[in-house]
Amino acid sequence: MSSAQGPRWLYMHGFASSPGSRKAVALADHFAGRGMEMTRLDGRVPSFERWKLSAMIDVIRAAIGDERDRAVVFGSSLGGLAAARAAEQDARICALVLLAPAFRIAERWPARIGEQAFRDWEQSGWIEVHDHASGHPARMHFDFIRDVQEVDRGWPDVRVPTLIVHGSRDDVVDPALSRTWAAGKRHVRLIEVDDEHELAASIPLIIEQAEAFLAVFLGA
Repeated sequence: MSSAQGPRWLYMHGFASSPGSRKAVALADHFAGRGMEMTRLDGRVPSFERWKLSAMIDVIRAAIGDERDRAVVFGSSLGGLAAARAAEQDARICALVLLAPAFRIAERWPARIGEQAFRDWEQSGWIEVHDHASGHPARMHFDFIRDVQEVDRGWPDVRVPTLIVHGSRDDVVDPALSRTWAAGKRHVRLIEVDDEHELAASIPLIIEQAEAFLAVFLGA
């Protein structure tokens, strides 16, 4: 969608997910019915094994278009973090919808997988993770962590209207992180739902709340 017609609508999936995720498809299908084409971006870059947060951010920024274009960006989990970091860097992003954004991921990863497993990953260079897109185990290099440590320092400094939906039963990304980041920000709306990290049961609510939050971009 060109700048003359309004901002582009972009969706960035989460860690070990893909553009074909359930949330991505549901959101794209819904907003297509409202006349908005949502581009489902591929964040598995430069490859699954060599995945980098910095590359995800670059994909988002490149998809916006030229200097006159604008974008509304949806992001899930790691894609939510990438969207927030992209908005911090790029004034062409005019609104965000973040779904269980993976704030402070570098700090949380050792506790998530265990200190010993983290050390083994660093020493060997490789770890086996579940690829949600293929349904099979896949390898990932420790450069993923090195890149995250460089890119994700502190909290994202985002100044645009932002809607966050986070599950109160999320055991992957603590909803307290979203609460802390949203606190005191008048441009941020946080909605907590009775759901887990994937937010699978909350897709209709996400659609409803995103449509209301982004009404100005829908011409409503």
